[in-house]
Amino acid sequence: MRPRTTIFTLLICVLSIMKAAVPSSSDKERMKPVRPDMDRIAAEVADPKSKYYYPKLMARYEANETIMGLEDYRHLYLGYVFQEDYNPYRHSEFAQQVEEQYYKTDHTRAECDTIIKYAELSLADNPFDLRQINFLIYALREKQKNNLANIWQYRLNHLLEAIVSTGTGLDKDNAWYVINPQHEYMIINLLGHIARKQSFEEPYYDYITVKKKKDNDPEGYYFNIRHILEEYLRKFPDSE
Repeated sequence: MRPRTTIFTLLICVLSIMKAAVPSSSDKERMKPVRPDMDRIAAEVADPKSKYYYPKLMARYEANETIMGLEDYRHLYLGYVFQEDYNPYRHSEFAQQVEEQYYKTDHTRAECDTIIKYAELSLADNPFDLRQINFLIYALREKQKNNLANIWQYRLNHLLEAIVSTGTGLDKDNAWYVINPQHEYMIINLLGHIARKQSFEEPYYDYITVKKKKDNDPEGYYFNIRHILEEYLRKFPDSE
């Protein structure tokens, strides 16, 4: 069982994501899911003259800039696949230090300090480990460090919004783009579903079937993992 506050945090994210996915009429055009042009994103995050130049974008993110918009976060999240330190299957040794804590329902203040320490170290190594961000928010709220928790909550909400803005997940043409397979399950959970089975479908899609809550619920959701596969095989050709 996951920590109770982690579940509470997820519910906050659900509300934020659902609001983004089903916008008001005034926001409808801005929030309409749009398939990302990954070639354009790759060029822009590599161009020092672009406002989306990746080092500048990451500096804004780390400076807790709250004026970053959806397009900024799309470039930040999706553009990470084109960075040399990107590895979708990397597991931080720091995350493993607190793995057993993840399944407890209650934590002491000392345990929360440990969670915060290793979550921050893990995120320094892998900045878009959404699970660690979520766990960090939980521990910060338990320690009443709400201002810092709110900063991380803002980041997490907008990273998740960046994912769901890439499609609907209902078919291959509208598959959600993710940069880490772990994020597929995060989105499924946020939608209130329980994943049943994951399968790979050519040429580069993951399909996750879900336990339906209503008769008209989708059987499952599609995720586009083209760039996960391409970048991983480019960097680690012997793993093919």
